[in-house]
Amino acid sequence: MQNLFFALSLGFGGVILATQAAQAQQASCAERARVIERLETKYGESRQSVGLSANNGVVETYANAESGTWTIVITLPNGMTCLMAAGNAYEPVEAAVVHKGDKA
Repeated sequence: MQNLFFALSLGFGGVILATQAAQAQQASCAERARVIERLETKYGESRQSVGLSANNGVVETYANAESGTWTIVITLPNGMTCLMAAGNAYEPVEAAVVHKGDKA
């Protein structure tokens, strides 16, 4: 009986976490033009890099070299742009950094 209650509590916990994650993701996504406009006007960030992810999403880094703020966004094939990460202390790199053991 205890095993049944334990299993049910794990199941309910999983459902709650999944629901919260879905709500959080929706809250951090919007139409691309709206997201980019906000990054540019509120934070003074401009696009610094762009790449294609495995799921065909366009991943971009936006940053403000003066304030040091940065944001990483992904634009999904459906056109929605989602915030992936953000932070401070952005510094542009002039040349690629080669670590010991890496091929040049």
